[in-house]
Amino acid sequence: SRLIILSSLIVGSVLLGFANFRYPDAYLERGFYSCLALTVTYFFFEVLFEELVTKRIKESKTRYSLRKVISILSLATFALAFASIWIVEAQNILIAFGLVGAGVAIALQDIFKNFIGGIMIVINGIYRVGDRIEINQKFGDVIDIGLLYTTLMETREWVAGDQVTGRLTIVPNGVILAGTIQNYTRDFDFIWDEINIPITYDSNWNEANTVILNLVKKETKQISENAEKRIVDIEGKYYFTKRSLEPAIFLTLTDNWITFAIRYMSEVRHRRVLHDKLGRMILAEIEKHEKIKIASATLNITAFPPVKLRKEQDN
Repeated sequence: SRLIILSSLIVGSVLLGFANFRYPDAYLERGFYSCLALTVTYFFFEVLFEELVTKRIKESKTRYSLRKVISILSLATFALAFASIWIVEAQNILIAFGLVGAGVAIALQDIFKNFIGGIMIVINGIYRVGDRIEINQKFGDVIDIGLLYTTLMETREWVAGDQVTGRLTIVPNGVILAGTIQNYTRDFDFIWDEINIPITYDSNWNEANTVILNLVKKETKQISENAEKRIVDIEGKYYFTKRSLEPAIFLTLTDNWITFAIRYMSEVRHRRVLHDKLGRMILAEIEKHEKIKIASATLNITAFPPVKLRKEQDN
């Protein structure tokens, strides 16, 4: 269909040129140049650019957006050429150019924004393929960075523990220009996690603290050491205040129990697995100690008020 349209435009240009040659006229001449401008514009944007660039882009959404850009640019180019042919005064031509330029800028502002965002992502390394990020309130693993859009393998939503949902999330690259990006794995792929366990007041809380802390330290020792080494590697790039990466337990006294907040270091992509493993091991360890009990919300009834039953007799 493109070849048919192009052929028709070429034939039209030839006919108008021949008519102007045989019967010289200002309007025929302008008509010839207008048809010629339309032919050249169509050939360059719709035929040549389509074959050399657009068809080689595999991502369908980027290809669609690029075609939209090409259509708008081709229309703007022809409008400028048409205005320069038919408008004689230079001042009017400048006004026409300004109006067309403003219209193009408004029509393509989102696409230009996404394009600039894509360039910044690549140059600044805001995130890379394989990183786990939060962008525009969407969580996921980056599986593709396109010219205009970033594709995520979605995590969270209805699935707990930072595990994938199976959905693909398409995020415009322009979001990075005004939004906040959380990168979980760019230079430091470790994260703090916590397990909260309620312990009864009649338990030996000091023994519980020692038992649980020793268990968690043993199971997360290698992770803490790896995190410490990673911090040493990137200290020249970022400022880190001195802090311990060892597991710790923080106690909170409530009306019903003592809450043990167990804080430890975990690898980003294995947070739920480690959380589950430690939870099972802590339960098994508590079962071995009679003086340590896990609390639960209960209702203790201390006494019943006296109840008198009266049987009504029929008169």
